[in-house]
Amino acid sequence: MTTREDCPVRTIVRHLLRLGILVGLGYALFRALSTRPSSTTAAEARPLPPQPAVEAPSPWVEAAETGACPAHHPVKAKLSSGIFHVPGGANYSRTRADRCYLSAGAAEADGLRASKR
Repeated sequence: MTTREDCPVRTIVRHLLRLGILVGLGYALFRALSTRPSSTTAAEARPLPPQPAVEAPSPWVEAAETGACPAHHPVKAKLSSGIFHVPGGANYSRTRADRCYLSAGAAEADGLRASKR
């Protein structure tokens, strides 16, 4: 006859309990080492108030009646020819613009091509 100490079920349960305790301690140690203390205070953790929406500048504006472009949209474009001129180009100063673009990329995106000079 087997004694209480020799019961295989009791031995298995005892080993499983020891294993569970070891796994639990390992997990607790892992959590303690992986969490870092927060450097933010309660005042810093408050959400910021909503900011007013800032509109993105339009990619193009109409040119002045003289054909001049404002400083914030310096690229001149002639719609009849489909060509745009960048500041410093050979014909920039004498071009009377129909539209003024924010950048050369904005003019190209609108279907225009760059001048050859």
